Amino acid sequence: MNNMTKTTDQEHMRAEMDKLIASLDLPELNKEFMRARWLELVIWMDGKAQESVWWYRRLRLTTIIGGVIVPALVSWTVGDGADLIKTITFIVSLVVALSAAVEEFFRYGERWRHYRRMTESLKSEGWQFLQLSGTYANQTHVQAYPAFATRVEELSREEVESYMTQVAKDKKEEDRTLPVK
Repeated sequence: MNNMTKTTDQEHMRAEMDKLIASLDLPELNKEFMRARWLELVIWMDGKAQESVWWYRRLRLTTIIGGVIVPALVSWTVGDGADLIKTITFIVSLVVALSAAVEEFFRYGERWRHYRRMTESLKSEGWQFLQLSGTYANQTHVQAYPAFATRVEELSREEVESYMTQVAKDKKEEDRTLPVK
């Protein structure tokens, strides 16, 4: 996804959600908190998910396609073009190895799933609050707001803890198991 599309999608989401927030029967300060904390967190997480999936898909496709091409190049014997084929095989092999290493190091697939899961959790919580459903049923927005704000902060804290224990911790453990030269 290019940056222009991502920006347009985020601007559209921000504008739509801002209209809904503005229509709520809440004090302006609570509306500003919703925009600054919940909405910006949803948009940030969504952007990180989109960025991660963009990298993940490109690196994985490069690895897969290159991994299929290399054996074909290795088995291809051409009289006068043998040196060229060897050079191309080496370059494609190098690109495959680099792509796999970069994806493994940055863990874009795990990041994408992590950010997407958090984005959807935050969106779901927001929709329940906006519609006064789920845990917010049978309350006004003013009554439900403290519980909503608390839940957003819990989700935010869970996100940081989850990221540190899942994505970052796994990377540290992997680094410790690498042989030292």
